[in-house]
Amino acid sequence: MVDLTAEGAATPQSEPIKRRDFLYIATGVMACVGGALAAWPFIDQMNPGEDVLAQGSPLAVDLSSLAPGQQIQVVWRKKPIFIVNRTPAILNGLKAPALLSRLRDPQSEELQQPPYARNWSRSVRPEYLVLVGICTHLGCIPKFHPDPGDPALGATWPGGYFCPCHGSKYDLAGRVFQGVPAPLNLPVPPYHFTGPKSLVVGENPKGVNFDLGSVEQL
Repeated sequence: MVDLTAEGAATPQSEPIKRRDFLYIATGVMACVGGALAAWPFIDQMNPGEDVLAQGSPLAVDLSSLAPGQQIQVVWRKKPIFIVNRTPAILNGLKAPALLSRLRDPQSEELQQPPYARNWSRSVRPEYLVLVGICTHLGCIPKFHPDPGDPALGATWPGGYFCPCHGSKYDLAGRVFQGVPAPLNLPVPPYHFTGPKSLVVGENPKGVNFDLGSVEQL
């Protein structure tokens, strides 16, 4: 018989029990860790891969605060997307023969846009322009200069985009001018409208299959 010398003091009978319990707990923990490590490849397969993340989810854009003549810029697939609310005066200017004669690809014959944007306005709805804001020369981001006769660009400037890196110019349909380093119009991404003042970038209208990767140059 063993006397207790103090409250909670170990006895010969209690010592082995505590050791046994510790071994059970340690074995259980190791089993859990081992099970988690074994299951990780299956859990990891459920997460989106880098290629999926790079594709980017469609981006909903609210246009209700975009005033006529103004531009907003959003980001989709880590790319700047320009959206402009074009005024009637801007739209009329896009069809002017004097402007068309200065453009390299005025009829958008190069594959730089979806089929539903291969028209005089390069858009689904003429009043809204949607572009990938990356210069087709060396990938810089062009600056928005919408005002005709902008002092920084000269009296003959019709309004559009100017790339300060190497001087490439585009009109307010994203069409490139002649005699500049950029060879192609600014790309138009896949998009469609979900309401009078809302659109989704990165998603085509129903029945159309167009991917931004199919353009001539981005």
